[in-house]
Amino acid sequence: MTALLPEGLRDRLPPYADAAAAIEARVLGAIRAHGYERVDPPLAEFAEALGTRLKAGALHDAVRFVDPVSQRTLAIRPDITAQIARIAATRMGHHPRPVRLSYAGSALKLRASQLSPARETRQIGAELFGLDSVAAAGEIATVAVEAMAAAGVAQPSIDFTLPDLVDALAAGPLPVAADALASLRERLDAKDAGAVAQIAPDYLPLIAAAGPFEPALARLRAFDRDGVLASRLDALAAIAATLDGRVAMTLDPTERHGFEYQTWLGFSLFGGASSAELGRGGTYTVVHEGGAEEAATGFTLYADRLVGDAPAGERRRLFVPLNTAAEEGARWRGEGWVTVAALDAGDTPEAQLCTHVLAGGEARAL
Repeated sequence: MTALLPEGLRDRLPPYADAAAAIEARVLGAIRAHGYERVDPPLAEFAEALGTRLKAGALHDAVRFVDPVSQRTLAIRPDITAQIARIAATRMGHHPRPVRLSYAGSALKLRASQLSPARETRQIGAELFGLDSVAAAGEIATVAVEAMAAAGVAQPSIDFTLPDLVDALAAGPLPVAADALASLRERLDAKDAGAVAQIAPDYLPLIAAAGPFEPALARLRAFDRDGVLASRLDALAAIAATLDGRVAMTLDPTERHGFEYQTWLGFSLFGGASSAELGRGGTYTVVHEGGAEEAATGFTLYADRLVGDAPAGERRRLFVPLNTAAEEGARWRGEGWVTVAALDAGDTPEAQLCTHVLAGGEARAL
């Protein structure tokens, strides 16, 4: 049988699509309550602009095509953060800082991986522009945790990382040859102690400095004998203090996969029975027209993964028999019911997946 859709793309059917829309509304509501106003960028835009807005962030896995109108190359967004950064730097560049923006929309990747086969994802997130501070990062982490709670995520957790950790050490007390730096980052990320020992054995303690937040942070402080990381570690401790008791916390200081454009802070969000990442965030740098740079912090949740974890809502569908007065159906909808009206004499509650039927002025369970 011929495939109906390209690999990595799929339809969202009921009740899944309804559940996803309800969760998205709750998450956006939780974000909005903190002052984040929604923007809605287009699905595609000029590739050169989309690929240069984030410092150190290339346009990976974007589907590109030539616009028949402008004859310029367009790209379908593989991630929405760069578009929100463009809006903050251009259309809202005059706005007093900080600027708080939220969004929800679909993103499309050119290719997917075996671990994450979906090419189209639904993203929900928030970005704060104009501040590079503990307070800004703490607010974003707090909003991310509350957004997961609004989605119904059970047993939420946050895993912190320090994306520029190796660069800071290599430029200071633990120099590494320039041609070995990329390999060292990769091997630390993979927790490959043997390879790290061959490249730069002084970095081996970083592999052990991962796990539950408090002991991992203590091991990092002990490793940082020269105090190069002191400001970062103090900031991490302050952010964690704002979340204490609300979420489980871990620390993996050398994790870099997926944090290619983040600066001093990154975090991954988890929860529920699945081991899949529910979202990620951190600090980064936005490049304005003319090359000026601006600090930003934000997070993105992957909506499709939230739906799988959230508890199923009560499904109440009331079958309204043929020739029932319109006012009667309106009354039940006003009380929160979903009504499904019979359109011919052969229609049945079972065919319409109803849970109740209107009979004698009452909603009777089937």
